[in-house]
Amino acid sequence: MLRIAPSVLSADFGALAEAVGEVASEADWLHVDVMDGHFVPNLTIGPPVVRSLRRHTGLFLDCHLMVTDPGGLLEAFRDAGADGCTVHVEVGDTARLLARARSLGMRAGVAVNPETPFEAVEPFLGQVDLVLCMTVHPGFGGQRFMEEVVPKIALVRRALDEARLVDVVLQVDGGIDEQTAPAVVAAGARMLVAGSAVFGAERPWEAVAAIRRAGAAVLPGRAAPEVRVARRSPGAG
Repeated sequence: MLRIAPSVLSADFGALAEAVGEVASEADWLHVDVMDGHFVPNLTIGPPVVRSLRRHTGLFLDCHLMVTDPGGLLEAFRDAGADGCTVHVEVGDTARLLARARSLGMRAGVAVNPETPFEAVEPFLGQVDLVLCMTVHPGFGGQRFMEEVVPKIALVRRALDEARLVDVVLQVDGGIDEQTAPAVVAAGARMLVAGSAVFGAERPWEAVAAIRRAGAAVLPGRAAPEVRVARRSPGAG
């Protein structure tokens, strides 16, 4: 099964609830990029915006913490309504952060930057619910897709399959659109994050469907097992 997570980083923040509503019928998750201006050279949103989103959608809120101190934020995001939090392996203290996220009742993910080798994330594959391979340098939306990351995606897929970690989601984020989706899906990704390709389109819901079709066209006969995540009622804490 191939799933799409529109990234609200590229949405109109002045009408965020409306933007989310435009993709709700087609999206599987919502991806929330959190930047602290330190780990990456940009500053975005925090728990208050996640809390506001939670009141307007029952979609799974997938929070990507591009921050230097994710440990100090995990509980706040959980309380705001986040369903999952992903931390960067480059920050360090990865095992403790993943355990903390899970202890708070959230799904725990680990992200790896384009230049970071597979070996850095390999030890944590058995401790996560999600692995996020970045195909751009984190910090800004609208960047060019880095095709040199595709072999690393394939390495993660192979390792997950060999370890029979069938419930771990392999997610890709960065420059994903109709043209790039087939390459990452062929390499083994089953969750695609798309920002500007979705919210920059005249009809964002159609853009989500088009990316899904493009990626699904190259799915192997044995698709990765579905991970079912119940949607919340809007406003649920």
